[in-house]
Amino acid sequence: MSQLNELERASRLTALRSLLDLMRPAVQADGGDLVLIRADVDTGVVEVQLQGACSSCAISSDTLQGGVTRILMDRLTWVTEVIGGLDDTLDPEESASLGAGGYVPRYREI
Repeated sequence: MSQLNELERASRLTALRSLLDLMRPAVQADGGDLVLIRADVDTGVVEVQLQGACSSCAISSDTLQGGVTRILMDRLTWVTEVIGGLDDTLDPEESASLGAGGYVPRYREI
């Protein structure tokens, strides 16, 4: 693997942030958000997190795998791996109030 110079690193990071900014409105429309946690532009490993209503969405794993991962790897040829996670710090009711996405309430025994 060849070493990148600072300009190449900055260019890759700028392209990554720009692409994530293009994807964020679709996630935000459902009350969630897409956040860059870390990016190693030398190895191509990118870590993102879905937040807000996405943490309780039934299709959040599909969004990460079929959407975010596919788009990043298709459009940024240097991306080798996308690590995705969910921020589940919101309770289900608060999360559901953020958007109209595929919210599925958690089962509670009575």
